[in-house]
Amino acid sequence: MAESSAILLRGDIDGIATLTLNRPDQRNALSLGLMTALENQLDAIAEDRAIRIVILAGAGPAFCAGHDLREVRADPRREAYEALFAQCSRLMLKLVRLPKPVIARVQGVATAAGCQLVASCDLAVAAESARFATPGVNIGLFCSTPMVALSRAVPRKQAMEMLLTGDLISAERAREIGLVNRVVPAADLERATLDLARQIAAKSPLTLAIGKGAFYHQTELDLDAAYAYAGGVMTRNLLARDAGEGIDAFLAKRAPEWTGT
Repeated sequence: MAESSAILLRGDIDGIATLTLNRPDQRNALSLGLMTALENQLDAIAEDRAIRIVILAGAGPAFCAGHDLREVRADPRREAYEALFAQCSRLMLKLVRLPKPVIARVQGVATAAGCQLVASCDLAVAAESARFATPGVNIGLFCSTPMVALSRAVPRKQAMEMLLTGDLISAERAREIGLVNRVVPAADLERATLDLARQIAAKSPLTLAIGKGAFYHQTELDLDAAYAYAGGVMTRNLLARDAGEGIDAFLAKRAPEWTGT
């Protein structure tokens, strides 16, 4: 386990990078320093050919309780608030635009910007004890930036209910509305997340990068444009070596040998 800083840990195994938010006493609240450390690691991982997939986790009993409100109130200038939310938005976009899948491994609470982190990841595995909320409305601060990711991950009425009430929802309810993919006993969380990561990491890294980028791009297009765009992506994908290798391996009933090209 290597440290990018005391507040963020990184551990690599079998092409999987695990980034662990490491402010357990603050429930892994997103300080400016923690967001900077996350951005730096995501930039490094984007260029690291040895890494095929990322797990985002939290140390201690909570996944992430959102922004560090003590830090927020320490500098109540407009310029400070604008810089804070610009950085937060940039971080969430880096998760979406990283050319490698990201799985959130969620224990405890994921609230406000912590819920936004989960919604911004490509997949999420949660412990049965995990809870999710966008509770800003309870303190007079509507979760407007978390709303962007949440409303793209779950249906509108369910997103609005979370945003308007601020209520915690269970892990099972989060699975029902599509915020998380799988719910497992807390004792199985690490293993279940790692198993899913290993299954995905065994695929062609080029194909994963092409597919992830295409998925998010086409969701912003109308139906005709989405099909036209996806057809172009399929053509580009087929011209890659890995697609030819994968098809040939399937026809020959053998395991493919990916090169990422």
